[in-house]
Parts: sequence; C-alpha cells; structure tokens
Amino acid sequence: MNQIAINKQSGRLLSLDILRGITIAGMIMVNNPGTWQYIYKPLGHASWHGLTPTDLVFPFFMFIMGVSMYMSFRKFEFKATKASIYKIVKRTVLLFLVGMALNWFGRLCGGLSRGENLIEAATHFDTLRILGVLQRLALAYGFAALIAVYVKPKHIIWSIVILLTGYFLLLLFGNGFDKSENNIISIIDRAILGTAHMYRDTDAAGTSIALDPEGLLSTLPSIAHVLIGYLFGKIIIDNKDNHVKVEKIMIWGTLLAFGGLLLQYGCPINKKIWSPTFVLTTTGFAAQLLALLIWIIDIKKKDRWTPFFHSFGVNPLIIYVFAGVFSNILSNVKFMFREETISLKGFIYSVMIQPWAGNYFGSLIYALFLVTICWLFGLFLYKKNIYIKL
Repeated sequence: MNQIAINKQSGRLLSLDILRGITIAGMIMVNNPGTWQYIYKPLGHASWHGLTPTDLVFPFFMFIMGVSMYMSFRKFEFKATKASIYKIVKRTVLLFLVGMALNWFGRLCGGLSRGENLIEAATHFDTLRILGVLQRLALAYGFAALIAVYVKPKHIIWSIVILLTGYFLLLLFGNGFDKSENNIISIIDRAILGTAHMYRDTDAAGTSIALDPEGLLSTLPSIAHVLIGYLFGKIIIDNKDNHVKVEKIMIWGTLLAFGGLLLQYGCPINKKIWSPTFVLTTTGFAAQLLALLIWIIDIKKKDRWTPFFHSFGVNPLIIYVFAGVFSNILSNVKFMFREETISLKGFIYSVMIQPWAGNYFGSLIYALFLVTICWLFGLFLYKKNIYIKL
C-alpha cells in the first residue's frame, strides 16, 4: 500500500505544501509586475466576468486552507472544545490584524514618499482600507472553522449549499452581477465599512466606484470555499491508499469544475464578487491539481523539482507579509538619479531591466526578481528550521 509522503522536518503533507508553495509564489509574482501598464494577459485579473490563470491563485490558497484545517482539527476530534474555539478565535483575529497592518504599512510608506512627516503618514486611519487578502482569509477561516466544529461532518455539505444558493439569490435580486455602486455588494459594504475604507474599482465607463473584491458580503461564498477544501481534507485522511485518494479527489474535482463551467451561463464566473460558479470552478481546478501532485510526488516519487516551492509552502504567511513589506519599500524609497527622482523599484525596472528586456518581458522579469528575493528569505527560514504560523 502506498503511503502519502510527509515532510520529516515538520510532519506536514508534502504534496499540499508544494501546492501551497506554488500558490504563494504565484501570488507574489502576479502582485508585483515591473509596471501594471505592461503585463501579459494571463498575469492579469479578468476585468469583470471571466477567469484568467491569475484569478486561480487566491482561491487555490483558500482551498488549501480548508484542506489543512481538516488535518489540524483532528487533534480536537473535530469538536467545539475550549482549546479548538480558542485556536479558531486567536488565529482569526491575528490574521485579520496582520492584514490590516500590511494595509497600514502601505499607507505609511506612501505618505512618507509624498513628503508627509512620520506622524501624518502613520495616522491616515480615516482612509485606511479595512479589508484585503489576509482579512478575507481570516474571516473565511473563522466562520468555516466554527461551522466545522459545530456542524456534523455529514451536514457540512448542506452548509455549503445554503451559503452558495443564498448568495446567488442575493446577487440575482440585488444587481449583484452589475459592475456599479447599485450592486448589493457595494451597497452593504458601504453601509458597514464606509466608502473611505473600501477598495475602489472602475465601472465600464471608467468612473471610480466603491466595490471591494474582498468585501464583507462576498465573504459568504468564500466560507463555502474553505468548507469544500475541508471536505477534500477528509478524503485525503480517510483514504490511505494513494491511488484511491487520487481517484476520488480527481473525480470530485472534475465534477465541481465541470458544474461551475456549465452553470456560468446563468451565474457568471466572477472573482470580484466571488460568484458561486467561481467557487465551484476554482475549487474543482485546485482539487485536480492537488490530485496531480499526489500522483507525481507520492506515487511516482518525482520530487526533485519540489524544494523551490517547498520553501514557500512551509512558511506561507511570513513570506507573503515579507513580500508586501519589501515591495512597498522598493516602491516608495526614492532618490535622485540623472537629475530626476526615482524609486528603487523604478531604478531596478526602468534602468536595469527594461532597456534590454523590453516592456512586457521586463515587467515579468521584475516580478520574478521579487519572487526570487522572497524565495531566498523563505530558504533561510527553511534551512534554520524556522516555521512561523498563527
């Protein structure tokens, strides 16, 4: 019987760590081009309806979070104990605060770059964005985890159905598929958060609108997203034989992806509103990729290519935070060069890379440069056996 490969240093599931590492490396790459003016189409998000490879990165990580959650809850016997509730609340709060701290640091760097003094730059709380990627992960994890420990495993599927169906009805009857401030998502988020604390997008006419892609209302389907990953975690643990494991994950992943692609004709696939079909399609693709990795790594034993992604996968949070801090510093630390003020990022991209690599390829090279720096940071932690988690 083939047993699943486990990282001996940390006791973690190797295939899952590699998928997590691929996802984190991908997030850093697509978030840090040399310039947003020149990016290859697959490395950009869909402007509204539709799906690009870049749109898969964030939901893949959310799926992985659900799989990992099932594995970590085994020690609590999947019950709502004092210890499990404490862990859920603690992790949710800390993850949310880390996300807000990243937003604050970005505003701080931006303010200092514009010539504001330290106090002014550090106190833009009236316009600080409240939500973001880590905040979405925190809320989705927190609510999904509470459902996981309070609802019987056989009933979790119904929690997913209720969340996705209810959210679809809200979108359907609340102009949820319109890219405008008449969208129910924008209306509710503005009422709770306030326009000044939201991400701003543009509508079809190019007008600025308050429509947050990590808003509060659109967190509902992301809870279902994590719960789907949770159920795939159950498949992994309950089936010891890797061939059976791969077979079941691939079958269910294909059904989810195919279902999402079929249903998009009545419910468009849309990342910015996290539509139910977006949930189904991306969890299906994530499951298929996980099955493929288990087949490659655990069955075929072809893992010589994995160390690069393993460094990302065992320390995803700290590497993501490092990437955010480092990119903000590069973008906002400025100096005089050839009688002009230029940022470190501008110097690296415009002076060192773009002249020989061109606009599009140069922008990609800069993104890969950021990924490499983050990998070196992750590799240092990995070599030192330092694993940072909440």
